[in-house]
Amino acid sequence: ANGHRVMTVAPRYDQYKDAWDTGVAIEVKVGYITEKVRFFHCYKRGVDRVFIDHPMFLEKVWGKTGSKIYGPTTGTDYEDNQLRFSMLCQAALEAPRILNLNSCEYFSGPYGKDVVFIANDWHTALLPCYLKSMYKSKGMYETAKVAYCIHNIAYQGRFSFSDFSLLNLPDAFRSSFDFIDG
Repeated sequence: ANGHRVMTVAPRYDQYKDAWDTGVAIEVKVGYITEKVRFFHCYKRGVDRVFIDHPMFLEKVWGKTGSKIYGPTTGTDYEDNQLRFSMLCQAALEAPRILNLNSCEYFSGPYGKDVVFIANDWHTALLPCYLKSMYKSKGMYETAKVAYCIHNIAYQGRFSFSDFSLLNLPDAFRSSFDFIDG
């Protein structure tokens, strides 16, 4: 409403009827392997809505598997959640740079480098870490900012410290993930 170009990025958990395959695919390092993800897109109410397509998301749909989005049952996490959301964060950082979206008469092409990322909840908590370690350290997204919002403090995406290497972050970030429960 204020004239800003806005994009949301979410996992593609379903066959969203309005979202079309952009034909754009990238590779991201997830754990010890490289995975290919595709971008789907629709434009609604002035917002570019981008969906990250990969079997790690689409195969875990309530209607298809009887499971919930974050785990097979309420209160139980999928064992690969840290990998799935690492993939989401990496793809979300690429979307503004590489997607050539011409949805609106006022904007066209990629969003560019002057962006504000709004990361919501633990699922996107790796985004600022990847922004700093993978982009800003290489002179990319130098002016980009991140606002991190917490929706529900009860769910924090906790994983074993032994899984830290799966996140592909520098060891200097390790202490940032240390958490002492009061």
